[in-house]
Amino acid sequence: MNYLQVENLSKSYGEKQLFSGISFGINQGQKIAFIAKNGTGKTSLLNIIMGNDIPDEGSVTIRKGIKVAYLAQNSNFDTEMTVIETVVDSKNVFFEAIKNYEEALHMLSRVNSEESNDTLQKAMIEMDLKNAWDYENRIKEVLSRLKITDLEQKVKSLSGGQRRKLALAKSLIDEVDLLLMDEPTNHLDIDMIEWLEAFLSQQKMTLFVVTHDRYFLDNVCEEIIELDQNEIFHYRGKYEYFVEKKAQRLANQVKEQEKAANTYRKEVEWMRRMPKARTTKSKARIDAFYDIEKRAKKHIEKDAPEFKVKLSRIGNKILEVNHIDKSFDDLSVIKDFSYTFKRGERIGVVGANGSGKSTFFKLIMGELKPDRGSIVKGQTMIFGYFSQDGLKIKDDQRLIDIVKDIADEIPFGTSSTLSASQFLHYFNFDHNTQHNYYSNLSGGERRRLQLLLTFVLNPNFLILDEPSNDLDIDTLNVLEDFLMKYQGCLLVTTHD
Repeated sequence: MNYLQVENLSKSYGEKQLFSGISFGINQGQKIAFIAKNGTGKTSLLNIIMGNDIPDEGSVTIRKGIKVAYLAQNSNFDTEMTVIETVVDSKNVFFEAIKNYEEALHMLSRVNSEESNDTLQKAMIEMDLKNAWDYENRIKEVLSRLKITDLEQKVKSLSGGQRRKLALAKSLIDEVDLLLMDEPTNHLDIDMIEWLEAFLSQQKMTLFVVTHDRYFLDNVCEEIIELDQNEIFHYRGKYEYFVEKKAQRLANQVKEQEKAANTYRKEVEWMRRMPKARTTKSKARIDAFYDIEKRAKKHIEKDAPEFKVKLSRIGNKILEVNHIDKSFDDLSVIKDFSYTFKRGERIGVVGANGSGKSTFFKLIMGELKPDRGSIVKGQTMIFGYFSQDGLKIKDDQRLIDIVKDIADEIPFGTSSTLSASQFLHYFNFDHNTQHNYYSNLSGGERRRLQLLLTFVLNPNFLILDEPSNDLDIDTLNVLEDFLMKYQGCLLVTTHD
């Protein structure tokens, strides 16, 4: 049974074409991962499917009568609403009963009186009458797994990461037929990701998910749809199968292009001396010529760029952390921590969300000051810091100016230099995009620019805070290869 059909869909923003004439379908029970390079319109496609954006051409058809939920990358909640009011739709038949019950529990926890006990008893009777207990248990199960326990707290009191988890919970609580998800594992701890994988695998819903997380993809999805140069490719298998079949497809494309190029050279000579009298046969040959020309000149996808740095000299002193403390109000995040970093160390930092990983990195980079203790950096150390917070760049800055503000010429590898424009082009930002404003970049393109800027000064100490968020799979693979060969110091936290 077909749940969703996309037909000849096209979308552009100004001169930038995201996709053109793409078509695919989703059937009941399928769990599909949708992958594509950053900036090719994955999020825009989901917004069009959900009716939040309008295509330039084409149509989207969703089967009548099915329930659809959508986890967007960014959700706008009414910050004055409570958690329970946010995750349960006001039109839900259980809404009033559960809301009254949670308010009664909250009141009783604050004031244990005869009135509050009576209110709770009435709320429990209403829950019985509406058979709302199973639904209420599902709400608490999902929220507790995502470490949200106070259902009466207001959204405005939640951090950005907690609001993202609230949006995830909202998409999971109702039993829907079709669930669309945009990067669901961003900002989740490993234990939450593992729970989410198990939850989605056990559900009978149909799933269409945009993800860069190869492990999540393997554990949840059974099929992959790839958007590559305005063409849709289906892979009925997991990630390893996709990698193998894509490599075969690209190798075949190269062979076909070489064959078409040889034929094209012969046909060009015929076209130059073609007689004026055009017979039906010659017209057919002319049509064939233009088809061959198109195939001969088709752009073949190149491997993602290899990251290179000219590693600066590393002295004897690297980084010393001496008995540091850091608290926020009454919350102690780091207590009496000391460590002396050694040359070439590669350290992973693990811990639950909110445990202080990013705080530790910001202390090293001087963005925060410790309450006690000291951090001493070696004189030869050049830090490359990839912050989870992203770049603090004005929307009206052009990409080329952003790089030039740091350096006009960038040392690259062991013996060469690149101009700012060449450096951007190397990271797949073409000439038109280089003169685009920062505000026009997709989330993934912004992260790729951030990665590029992390390498501009050729750091010998890399600090990476969740570097995999929002990067496409090709870029992630290249980043992994680079880090395996990197000879400087490495400090990284990641859920990947």
